[in-house]
Amino acid sequence: MQSVRPPAVAGLFYPAERELLAASVERYLQGVELSRESRTPAVIAPHAGYVYSGAIAAYAYAALAPWRGVARRVVVAGPAHRVHVTGIAVPSVQAFATPLGRIALDAAALERLRELRWVETSDAVHAQEHCIEVQLPFLQALLGEFELVPMVVGDASPAQMAAALEAVWEEPHTLVVVSSDLSHYLPWSAARARDAGTAATILRLEATLDPHDACGAAPINGLLRVARQRGLSARVLDLRNSGDTAGDRERVVGYGAFEFVHEAARG
Repeated sequence: MQSVRPPAVAGLFYPAERELLAASVERYLQGVELSRESRTPAVIAPHAGYVYSGAIAAYAYAALAPWRGVARRVVVAGPAHRVHVTGIAVPSVQAFATPLGRIALDAAALERLRELRWVETSDAVHAQEHCIEVQLPFLQALLGEFELVPMVVGDASPAQMAAALEAVWEEPHTLVVVSSDLSHYLPWSAARARDAGTAATILRLEATLDPHDACGAAPINGLLRVARQRGLSARVLDLRNSGDTAGDRERVVGYGAFEFVHEAARG
């Protein structure tokens, strides 16, 4: 029998009913013009509840529209929120489920990751973790069929994270999504300033972020290192915070949508 990780935050971070979820994702995507340019191989997207960050995440996912029918493997890496991780954790299950259906995991890619000494297998790490799960309905709506490589990242160094990405990032059929929010619980104006600095660091491809800049600093730093090695450049697609969407402005969480493109594709 196939082992499946069921949704853990359906009804909390996004609608639990299939029809409502599909309509919610479609509504966010309709607010953004879908890209028809060359395919971007990697994005950074936020992972809060959709009411807070869905509109920002839609900018990252709109950039992925040209991947439909092309993407065979999607790597989604985000930070550990529930269970401590030393390095990186991958699951043993064969599929992840959302209200939109099941997504098969890429067993061969996961086996390659397990060969790295800083990668552990832990279903407990993934069981209640939301950072990967909230990305999946957007991917399902945009891409259709694909195989998933989920990584929950703890204290992996930029070099370790980069090596993990390189182990499974096979162009031209692999898409990479790093799941991360930005600053946490600062006043609105202070958050805007800090997040602008974080965005500038990402644009420079400097793998020097820390968790105060972004909860997903570890996977972002690895992505930035690989982007530099592969001749990619970064673009800011949207940069806002919960004070701009559905929260007060006293203590906000920052959200950014970024895409990475080959230098030759810059227009």
